[in-house]
Amino acid sequence: MTVTSAKSEDPREAAPPEVAKKKSGWRRWLPFVLLISVSLLAFAYLWSAGGISFKTVGDHWAWLQQTTAANPFLAGISLMLLYSLLTALSLPLATLVTVVAGALFGVVMASIWVVLGATAGSMIVFLAARGALHDTFMSRAGPWLKRMEKGFREDAFSYLLVLRLLPIFPFWLVNLVPALLGVPLRIYVLATAMGIIPGVVVYTALGNGLGAVLARGETPDLSLILEPKIFLPLVGLALFALLPVGYKRWQARKRQNG
Repeated sequence: MTVTSAKSEDPREAAPPEVAKKKSGWRRWLPFVLLISVSLLAFAYLWSAGGISFKTVGDHWAWLQQTTAANPFLAGISLMLLYSLLTALSLPLATLVTVVAGALFGVVMASIWVVLGATAGSMIVFLAARGALHDTFMSRAGPWLKRMEKGFREDAFSYLLVLRLLPIFPFWLVNLVPALLGVPLRIYVLATAMGIIPGVVVYTALGNGLGAVLARGETPDLSLILEPKIFLPLVGLALFALLPVGYKRWQARKRQNG
């Protein structure tokens, strides 16, 4: 009797490392590609529909008030989910929705729902971008960029808090940069939630009297946050957030010179 040895051709055997690596890379890119695709579709829809403005809100104002009053908790959950979606897709409706939320829920509850929604949406962008872009970005980065990544990560909370406090950079950009530079998720979430609170409170407070403004056919002044009486305190908070960074640099220089 002859025994012939042969390698098993069981298809369940592990794939070669190269195939597994390609599959893994494809899976990393999938959430980010889906997010970008849905975002582009949403932008196209808004453009074809003529966008959403305070006039649109005015046309549905009575329904919005009745729906919110009928079930405030369910309306708040809906607001949070809507805000998460707007943030994740980087749609330019966040400010409008924040003002309307302030009018419907009041400053305190509107701020809570909006901060929760914005933080959740930002986390979606962060995780999708980190999985798809971080390794590729850093593998092609020069030494100076690697040094910047190291410095940013050492003081990530302070730097990110400043970027959130000052409304001078697009929100979507501040969502992406920490993902590229490898900021830990817990620091990203905490700094995001804390950093957006002042701006959210300003815009929800702007919602006071929105019904009367809409009835007159007017729109709120959304440039309010850039007025000195509001913007300068935000700058002060940002400088305060940088104090730990300055102290750490001063201590390091003191040790070098000592």
